[in-house]
Amino acid sequence: MSREFPVSLTPPDWLVRNLRAQQAPVNRPAVARAAVAMALPLAIGLAIGRPAYGALASMGAMFGVISDTSAAYRLRVLTIAVPQLFGAVGVTLGTLVHGQGWIAVATVTGVALVSGMISTIGAISSASGLLLLLNAVIGAALPLPGEWWTAPLLLAGGGLLVLLLALLAWPLRFGLPERTAVADTYRAVADLLDACGTDSAVDYDDARHLATLALNEAYDLVLSHRAHHHGRSPELTRLVAQLNAVTPVVEAAPAVHLCGRPLPPEIPAATRAIADAVESGRTEPLPLHLPAPTCETARAVDHALRHAADVVTAPEVDPRGIDDRLGGPAALGVRTARAARNAVLSANSWRYGLRLALCIGIAQALVSLIPFPRSYWVALTVTFVLKPDYGSVFSRALLRALGTVAGLVVAAAVLAEVPRGWWDVAVLLLLAPLIPALTPRGYGYQTAAITPVILLLSDILNQEGTDLLLPRLVDSLMGCAIALIFGYLLWPESWQTRVGTRLADAVADTARYVETAFAATADPAARARMRRRLYRDLSGIRTEFQRALTEPPPTGRRAAAWWPLVVAVERIVDATTAARVRIRHGSAPPSKAEIDQVALQLRELSEGLREAETLTPVRTDLTGPAGSVLEPLRQEVAAARAIASPHT
Repeated sequence: MSREFPVSLTPPDWLVRNLRAQQAPVNRPAVARAAVAMALPLAIGLAIGRPAYGALASMGAMFGVISDTSAAYRLRVLTIAVPQLFGAVGVTLGTLVHGQGWIAVATVTGVALVSGMISTIGAISSASGLLLLLNAVIGAALPLPGEWWTAPLLLAGGGLLVLLLALLAWPLRFGLPERTAVADTYRAVADLLDACGTDSAVDYDDARHLATLALNEAYDLVLSHRAHHHGRSPELTRLVAQLNAVTPVVEAAPAVHLCGRPLPPEIPAATRAIADAVESGRTEPLPLHLPAPTCETARAVDHALRHAADVVTAPEVDPRGIDDRLGGPAALGVRTARAARNAVLSANSWRYGLRLALCIGIAQALVSLIPFPRSYWVALTVTFVLKPDYGSVFSRALLRALGTVAGLVVAAAVLAEVPRGWWDVAVLLLLAPLIPALTPRGYGYQTAAITPVILLLSDILNQEGTDLLLPRLVDSLMGCAIALIFGYLLWPESWQTRVGTRLADAVADTARYVETAFAATADPAARARMRRRLYRDLSGIRTEFQRALTEPPPTGRRAAAWWPLVVAVERIVDATTAARVRIRHGSAPPSKAEIDQVALQLRELSEGLREAETLTPVRTDLTGPAGSVLEPLRQEVAAARAIASPHT
């Protein structure tokens, strides 16, 4: 009698994480802009008898839609216009070397090196590098209509149309994105207060992470806008004051959570009422119906909320009393020069540039040199997939392949059933809105939305019909394979996550924060900046780990093993902040010996983590005076050190 063993059909965790759609609201204005910006140029091209010109402009508009990720109008000028400028340069270079064999390969490979290096600078430079390379690939591979300068003008014009449509409401909505960002920060803090003291540590950790992200984004948005006004705008000064006022509420949250008792519902409700006052610009006094505080942490929350309500509804704010907690950004020219210097001197930027150049060189050689029908989609796929700052390369390759298959199904129906001509405008009106609607859901969903659009526009340029569907699928799979083999597997640092080094740096910074937090002579502004930078760094580390969890073994398994330690370090920072809040509201300060002991234990933990590929044993013996304000902090440090020991 044979014994049958059950076969598990449950997919692995890393695959489930990759395929899970992210929850995000639909940006209705962006959806409407995409429909108009992509369909209008094609309609104009058809009306004047130049459908190829219209298709090129619509393709530029599609790239503008992809770049339109900012809610602030001033930032939109940079996030859309700057990448379009780089894209115009890229398509010009590509057009000039079209059909020139090795010259085309060398040119596109050089563009890939530059694209990869500037992509490491920041979000706008990353989008600029992406569009620089994408358009260079398109220009080198496709016979574009008109003179050499026609394609750059049409592509850039389509992208700038998206910008123009986005800026139409600027006079009516001036300052609204910044005010909304500050209000959303208060709402995220209200969610954090809801999670304080609950049994679910995961809910609290997630809420704290979301509050940190909201605070970071709001500070970045408001301070960058304020820098253009040199601190003279009363509205922006008011918003900075409101952000500073929510910080004590965020600081009080860890102290409340450590108490283990949920807050009365009136407190999160009051925080949401303050958020509504921020969004509406209210200046009348806001009555808060808060329960009487019964302990020092409750007093901290009560004091912080009443102070925030007073600041939010104050008719005027004195700019001389405003402390930009993270410091205002430097001038644009200074930041540009600094970023360029860092990119040239950074080993990481050179490594990424060389990885991208190698893969693009191979892909472009397949297209330009080998006498076999291959299209620009090989290099195009490599360009999209090999973007580590956009997520895991492995995950993007997988999602690119799946998204392409889904998009080709839609493209097959469109190319087979819809006659070329004015019906294409109607199809674009239906397909274009899917790009901004599905992009927040994940890269695979974005690929599925972009694929039928770009195939439709390519067919208008080349008139290949359904014959291009299967070759484009093969080209996409080849591009994914090139990115995985030559841009991922051959570069160990891309799949052997050095989590120990990143985490060790954060733990060392935490030790310095502990010393500064309880130093009697520490500058409050410097202490606040240190805490904000530390929370920001930990938020970035959490994001990197979440990306690593989407990798297959061994990278995903290693990241999962380190993940509890990431959470433990966040709780150490929380416990430090909570102790500081308790001291400010009446608890006895710790002795210097206690502070030095905790800082020493953290530095020992940092050294044990540095350059480690696996968790290593460390001592966990921490003792101190009973009833000390640092007792919860010592417990969190001991827990972190215990997690770092494999035998526990």
